[in-house]
Amino acid sequence: MSALAFEILSTDGTARTGSLMTAHGPIDTPAFMPVGTAATVKAMTPEAVQATGAQCILANTYHLMLRPGPELIAELGGLHAFMNWPGPILTDSGGFQVWSLAKLRELDEDGVEFRSHLDGALHRLTPERAVEIQALLGGDVAMVLDECTPLAASEDEVAQSMRLSMRWAGRCKQAYRERDGHGLFGIVQGGVYAHLRAESAETLVRLGFDGYAIGGLSVGEGQKAMLKVVERTVPWLPEDRPRYLMGVGKPADLVGAVGRGIDMFDCVLPTRSGRTDQAFTRAGTLNLRNARHRKDPGPLDDACACPTCKGYSRAYLHHLVMAKEMLGPMLLTWHNLHYYQDLMAAMRQAINAGAFETFAAAFAAEQAVKEPGEN
Repeated sequence: MSALAFEILSTDGTARTGSLMTAHGPIDTPAFMPVGTAATVKAMTPEAVQATGAQCILANTYHLMLRPGPELIAELGGLHAFMNWPGPILTDSGGFQVWSLAKLRELDEDGVEFRSHLDGALHRLTPERAVEIQALLGGDVAMVLDECTPLAASEDEVAQSMRLSMRWAGRCKQAYRERDGHGLFGIVQGGVYAHLRAESAETLVRLGFDGYAIGGLSVGEGQKAMLKVVERTVPWLPEDRPRYLMGVGKPADLVGAVGRGIDMFDCVLPTRSGRTDQAFTRAGTLNLRNARHRKDPGPLDDACACPTCKGYSRAYLHHLVMAKEMLGPMLLTWHNLHYYQDLMAAMRQAINAGAFETFAAAFAAEQAVKEPGEN
């Protein structure tokens, strides 16, 4: 019996809606989780994040273990109190950041030793310590420690890496202490190789987790290959548990993955794009640095009800980004997160109505129409 209650509410082909009940409230699925790497969603207050419609955010074990430290966060009441976020929190295990950020990392059967990207201090992260850190942080959903395999790795290297991650998953499961409303997710690895993904999924299902993530994607393989991996992996995962596609992605990626049975997503794209002058709209992506916006009195997106679109023109946003005013990234980030939540809500509505295929086709057609001067 899982410590996290998950109910599937409706299905439309492979797409589905559901509700994941956590200790800090429900997550309506399909769901997009804004990334709050260092206990903050960049350029946003927690109240603003909530106002976009987001129910759950992601926080990062690697960054928080380095600064300010999980023991301090626990002493101050846990991550929810520390960052003033009342809703669910998913904490990732730090494996990806060790792979992408850490200096001089050395991996062995027991875990990984690495030097902090902040000050060069030596740290060791094992499956048991990853579980302990996440318990100290107090998130609702914890992730197993895994190794992120580089895209260029050979099939044999991917297989060895995946099997190491599966052994680590078993140790995480053993170290994890169940609590009502909290859960531990396993992570399927295996690169772009379908038989390795199947082996990984079968191993995790035998161990038994509260949910199952698909990791090791969105690392340069391209959308077609990514969706192919998702399509081949989902059938190996239990129908009655949530499925989480890690680190994905662009709006079209979300629609494609929901159509293939994914329930949960996270990605830095909407916040990072907001800080680099990009806005997602129903007509595609806008670059607010483009001179064509300089005299435009209209909103980013006529159909959007976010505060940015309701109160500020493209001309003003263009001025803010050209003047490098901090309000520019704040307003663009707010809009982008609102757009992502609107997209998820529209997909849930379409699935509930049995019209997801029609929605996906209309979305693709809408995104194909580019505004003049935009990429």
